Amino acid sequence: MLLTAAAANAAPHLASYQAPLALDGGATAWMLTSTALVLFMTLPGLALFYGGMVRRKNVVSTITQTVAVAAVVTILWFVCGYSLAFTNGSPALQPYIGGFDALFLDSLKSNAASGFAKTIPEALYVAYQLTFAMITPALICGAFAERMKFSALLLFMSLWTVFVYAPVAHWVWGGGFLGAAGVIDFAGGSVVHVNAGVSGLVCALVLGPRHGFGRDNMAPHNLVLTMVGASMLFVGWIGFNAGSALAADQIASIALLNTVLAPMGGALTWMIVEWVERKKPTLLGLLSGIVAGLVAITPAAGYVDPKGAMIIGLISGPVCYAGAVWLKRLLKYDDSLDAFGVHGIGGMAGALLTGVFASVAINPASAGASVLKQAMGLAATIAWSAIGAFLILMLCRFTTGLRVTKDEEIEGLDWTLHGEALHD
Repeated sequence: MLLTAAAANAAPHLASYQAPLALDGGATAWMLTSTALVLFMTLPGLALFYGGMVRRKNVVSTITQTVAVAAVVTILWFVCGYSLAFTNGSPALQPYIGGFDALFLDSLKSNAASGFAKTIPEALYVAYQLTFAMITPALICGAFAERMKFSALLLFMSLWTVFVYAPVAHWVWGGGFLGAAGVIDFAGGSVVHVNAGVSGLVCALVLGPRHGFGRDNMAPHNLVLTMVGASMLFVGWIGFNAGSALAADQIASIALLNTVLAPMGGALTWMIVEWVERKKPTLLGLLSGIVAGLVAITPAAGYVDPKGAMIIGLISGPVCYAGAVWLKRLLKYDDSLDAFGVHGIGGMAGALLTGVFASVAINPASAGASVLKQAMGLAATIAWSAIGAFLILMLCRFTTGLRVTKDEEIEGLDWTLHGEALHD
């Protein structure tokens, strides 16, 4: 979401987190559409993308995880998530966390706007932000696919949304200290992708590898399903990035164009690297390159010109290939669907490259952007995400437990956890 450093500095001094509504019909219509597009990314986009990448015996359980996360996060966003991320806290805590003015959305008014989006109703801003809060923890599921207990998933995602996602969103977009320090993140490179990717890596390390990892065939069971899901993610990402302008204007237009350019560059370079190393270009490689480009352009979409977007996309392919293939092979961890390799690594690369290519000619809000400031934002996000995820996992370990049994894993989670399975 577009938030200038000036706006971030002003936010703690607002009399209320709400503002008088100066309704812009065009902006409202575009944000209604963008909200639907980002929701489409999670359900059914991410669910199908991940569902096609696991083995046949785990496809139902993997899709179920995405649906369950969407439900849990929606309830938590209504109860306290939005309030903690986007309202005013006490003066001492405001740089780090929001307040309690909007618990249960009790203070929502039809004639008011958020202080961060004054031309659309606050209810629409709440809904748009909800779709971001929904997909972010769902991305983490890719790191521990095929081995986590469903009860542990529900507890982990509930606590993670409140104690990890909401604070980071506040730091960058809600008037917190990173936005005030000049860290820019147009649509979620750090808040969404680095946050989810790093937490996913911690999950993969703590849970350990799947039974048979490195020995058994763990190839995707249905790449056509993955292609359909990736295409839905691509289309939905237009709402993700162009919608983050919070208006139907020239910034949204450049963000949309950049969102189309970068993933094509990522697909091309991922394919080239894979072709050289493995001697064959694959559909999964092309799809992974598309997602890598989408991830990398996310923090930069409304700040860079098309040339910068294409360069970011071209860089994202080999960088994310290195994270998803070479790094995982070197360190021997089991990031099942490359949540860290693509989202974590791609988000970091995109955030840093935003500091390189951000242009005031494209967006005056990028004035003062630098690689150093972006690195500072990454450091804070990585540390909070890693520590928070680890502590929550420890709590889960001693309450619900973390992993299914070896027998359940071998048989498949579809039947053992949910009593459902695909049939021939």
